[in-house]
Amino acid sequence: MIGKIPKPGKTFAGCIEYNLQKKDAVILDAQGIRTGKIADTIADFNFQRKLNPGLGQAVGHIVLSWSSKDADKLNDGAMVNIAQTYLQRMKIQDTQVLIVKHQDKDHPHLHIVYNRVNNQGKTISDAFQYRNNVRITKALTLQYGFYMAPDKRNVNRPQLKGADKLKYELHDTIKTLSKKVTSMDELKMLLKQNGIEMLYKYKSGSKEVQGISFAKGDAKFKGSEIDRSLSYANLSKAISQQVQANEQAQAQQAPLSLADQLRQVIKEQQVEILPAFIPDISISDDVDDEAIYGKNRRREKKPRINSR
Repeated sequence: MIGKIPKPGKTFAGCIEYNLQKKDAVILDAQGIRTGKIADTIADFNFQRKLNPGLGQAVGHIVLSWSSKDADKLNDGAMVNIAQTYLQRMKIQDTQVLIVKHQDKDHPHLHIVYNRVNNQGKTISDAFQYRNNVRITKALTLQYGFYMAPDKRNVNRPQLKGADKLKYELHDTIKTLSKKVTSMDELKMLLKQNGIEMLYKYKSGSKEVQGISFAKGDAKFKGSEIDRSLSYANLSKAISQQVQANEQAQAQQAPLSLADQLRQVIKEQQVEILPAFIPDISISDDVDDEAIYGKNRRREKKPRINSR
C-alpha cells in the first residue's frame, strides 16, 4: 500500500470532475456533501471553503494504491475502512470528504478529495504530509498484511510523474554509481558528472556530517526521503562494506608465493610419527658406544713405557 499526495489545488470543479467522470468510477463514501449530481458536489465543497476565504489552495487530494496481489483482500467496505483510518492518522478530520474507487488500472486504488477548510472554518495543515504519508501507509501495510515489495525494483516507473518520478531516477542512479566507488568523495564526483549534486549537512560548529541531500535541477531531496538506504549513515556504511568485501575477494584470488605454496604442501603432507612405528634395533655388545650415543669414552690411563 502506498499513498500519493499531489500539491493542494485551487478549484474543486476540476478535481471532482476528473474523479467522478472517470469510466467505471464508484463513490465509496461521502461526508458532508451531496453526491446525486456532480454540480451539487462541487457546490457543497465551494460553500464550505467560503468559511476561510484566505486559503487559496483548499482542495486536498490523495491517492491510495495497493498491489494487484492484494486484490482478494480488498472489497469496497475494506477500502473505505482503511481510507478512514488513514485520514484519521493523517489528522484529516471534521471536514468534507469524497472517496472514489477507480478501476482503470490493474491494481486496486482509490481517490480521496477533501476540503482543507474544516467544518469550523479552520485550515487543515498540510505540513509534513509527505513524511507522515510514508510512515502511515507502511504501518497500515504491516497491520493488514498487504504485499510489500522487497525493494524499488518492482515499482511501475513509467507511470510515475513529477517528484515521485525524479525520486526514483535519483534512487536508481545513486544506487548504480555507488557500486563503482570506494569512497563518498568518489561518489560525489561521479554524481556531479551525471548532473546530480550531493550536499552534506554538518553539525553546527563542526565538520561532522549529520546528513546528506541530492539535488537535480531545481529539486532537492534528503537521502532518507528518497530511500532509507540513501541516508548518509547507511550509504557510507554500504560503500565501506563493499570495499572490504572486494579486498577479501581479491586476497582469496591472489596466487600464493612459492614460500606459501611450500608451507601448504608441508602442512598437508606432514605425518606424525608415533613410537609404535619405530622398528626394534639390536645392538651388539662390541659396538662402540660412541657410535650410538655420540660420547667420548673415558679411556683407562696406562703407565707410559719407555721403549728406548
